[in-house]
Amino acid sequence: MKVAVECQSPLLQKSLELFLQKYLSVAKKSDIIVRDVACVDDERCFFISSESGADLLKPFSKAQLLIELEKKYKSLQRTQTPLRKQTSEHLDFSVLEKRIEALTQEYQANILRAVKAFYEK
Repeated sequence: MKVAVECQSPLLQKSLELFLQKYLSVAKKSDIIVRDVACVDDERCFFISSESGADLLKPFSKAQLLIELEKKYKSLQRTQTPLRKQTSEHLDFSVLEKRIEALTQEYQANILRAVKAFYEK
């Protein structure tokens, strides 16, 4: 499950990004887009609000969020067209490459810090 978060509320945006850290993706490649503004034209939209028509009512817990997103994801999978399945076969590793690059740079910085600390003594 790939999830994008597009909220007008900065607090809700950051909270959802923390809750959904391992599921985050860009909007174009995501299965579900979490928003705090109602949308009717996008079936991938997952609406969070204190209004009665929302997919998830505020306040909510991380567990409630994940359960409701899983339900939405499963319902989208049932209605998915074969064309969508074919395009998902072409994997894009750019997100993975960026993550590996960031981890490598962090690892390199830690090694340099350790070496410098050793020789400065």
